[in-house]
Amino acid sequence: MHMTLFLDDIRTRLSGIEASGLWKAEEVITSPQSTRIQLASGAKMTNLCANNYLGLADHPAIITAAKAAMDSHGYGMASVRFICGTQDLHRALEARIASYLGHDDAILFAACFDANGALFEPLLGPEDAVISDALNHASIIDGIRLCKARRFRFANSDMDELETALKTARADGARHVMIATDGVFSMDGHLAKLPEIRALADRYDALLMVDDCHATGVMGPGGKGTPAHAGVRVDVLTGTLGKALGGGIGGYIAGPQPVIDLLRQRARPYLFSNSIPPAVAAASMVAIDLAEQGDDLRARLEQNATYWRSGLTEAGFTMPDGEHPIIPVMTFDARKAQDMARRLLELGVYVKGFVFPVVPEGQARIRTQMNAALGRNDLDAALAAFAQAGRETGVLQ
Repeated sequence: MHMTLFLDDIRTRLSGIEASGLWKAEEVITSPQSTRIQLASGAKMTNLCANNYLGLADHPAIITAAKAAMDSHGYGMASVRFICGTQDLHRALEARIASYLGHDDAILFAACFDANGALFEPLLGPEDAVISDALNHASIIDGIRLCKARRFRFANSDMDELETALKTARADGARHVMIATDGVFSMDGHLAKLPEIRALADRYDALLMVDDCHATGVMGPGGKGTPAHAGVRVDVLTGTLGKALGGGIGGYIAGPQPVIDLLRQRARPYLFSNSIPPAVAAASMVAIDLAEQGDDLRARLEQNATYWRSGLTEAGFTMPDGEHPIIPVMTFDARKAQDMARRLLELGVYVKGFVFPVVPEGQARIRTQMNAALGRNDLDAALAAFAQAGRETGVLQ
């Protein structure tokens, strides 16, 4: 009887989500991730919503490395790292990540969500403080909730609020203070003010942690991320292997050797989760090589982003300013975002509407993301489809 009531309650909540236009549908893809994908229906789409910024997700050298690693190192580890889940490939990848990003060492996780969930609790206690940007990724928010440090939040990129929080934490006698921020805020595509944040961190003797998931491989010299782009040092850097670096799975924390050593001993998602598969470790090292040497890819990515943004502006769409290949097309209304995404799918353009709780209420959008492998013909056809769908759904007046 209780199970019936429980499921009835769940069904009511699901009906409410659907009725409010917040339902998130999943399309089944039957092709590799690429600029053109095929759906289970057989329809072929121009893909404008993957995190595949450099177009490496189907790169033959990455696929070859993954296949070779399965032959030499097997399919999976069936273990956590400290029992019998550490291969030479795992340590080689951690060393490669650390050298690429300019840190002492790195530690691998199943995903960056796990990396951010693992970071704060082992490092910060009740006598410490952590100060977080209000628009930080959900994984940072959840990771901070797991630690016992005193928590502060500052409005997105508001340096006055950040300084006020730093002053308060120091006045309250905090032992260690850590500032946590995304390098790129994934819903809007704008960059954290790292030079100003670093200056405030130094002034108040605070540590700076940056989640660089949407920047590694994309921003800065050699694709080394927002710190390299801004020319600043960060103390702890988290990131992913699941976006520009081949688009697979896996996350990491890079930082000072004692920090990484302590995380190996105390980070719960590391201690209690399987090692990433050998194929992912081997392929990721090739992806890092391609990204580091990929100035030509980053140049094409920037050209595509500029062209796409200009075309959307000319068509009359509203977008936040930015320099990143994340380019959100604002609809503000959740149902319009869903309707427009659905119409674009019919027109051969694969995008998704982003609605609450992924973005704040009243800030619904279609988040488009550029890819270095997109051609000008792809972009022109997609711009025409956006204009048509925008008019038909009332996003464009």
